[in-house]
Amino acid sequence: FRGALGLCPPEWGDPGDPLSPPSWCPLSPAGAQTPQLLVEPPWTPAVLWDRVTLTCQGSGTAGATTWYKDGRAWGQEGPDIFTVTRSGTYQCQRPGTGLSPPVTVSDGERDWLVLQVPARALLEGDTVTLRCRVWQNNPVTSVSFYRDGKELGTLQNGTELSLSPLQRNHSGHYHCRGWLGFLGRWEQSEPVAVTVQGEHPTATTPTPPLPLPRHSGSQIPLPHLLPRGTTGHLWNTGGVTRGSRVGLRPPDHR
Repeated sequence: FRGALGLCPPEWGDPGDPLSPPSWCPLSPAGAQTPQLLVEPPWTPAVLWDRVTLTCQGSGTAGATTWYKDGRAWGQEGPDIFTVTRSGTYQCQRPGTGLSPPVTVSDGERDWLVLQVPARALLEGDTVTLRCRVWQNNPVTSVSFYRDGKELGTLQNGTELSLSPLQRNHSGHYHCRGWLGFLGRWEQSEPVAVTVQGEHPTATTPTPPLPLPRHSGSQIPLPHLLPRGTTGHLWNTGGVTRGSRVGLRPPDHR
């Protein structure tokens, strides 16, 4: 099995040399169990300034893990856990198992803003927080969140958006935009895919959505945006997605 090799994905070649030879990756035997690569802190995309650790978890011999960075093996029978010191795309493998799904760790030098989502399955009925972060945790203000290019709302001093409870229509590509005062300019993150999967065991079946109530002559915007030190929220009550902007009362339910 260890001698079975195949071509790695083309994006794993040397980015500085488009003519670099392709890398070779091990092929997974039929029916092989795939190990999981756990990330700590549990956010994706992971960023180097967080001191990221990766753990290879699954069947096979403990302490006999082969690590791959950008499609190239780092050696055989290494530790199951290590701290990342260089940006790149990582995978792991244990004897007799397939190759784990890839985890990318960014150094943040190309993008000042990063939108992070929890590194776990996102299920209907869950509460999930998206956070907009600046390289090396520098300050950011006037953060706006977007889904599929449509603005959801702006937080003057907050940096997190909470979606609760999750529904299938929350799936999409999210990004954030904010003002970086120390640079004197606006920046925006790369989009991140958010996919809401099967229903959570405690989730209730949503009823068909109804039109949003109007407040002060205009539709109440989404998500629920809160003042400094809090998190913006988007929630669902009785099948109706509701929200309120700072300074407006939530709608009465009668």
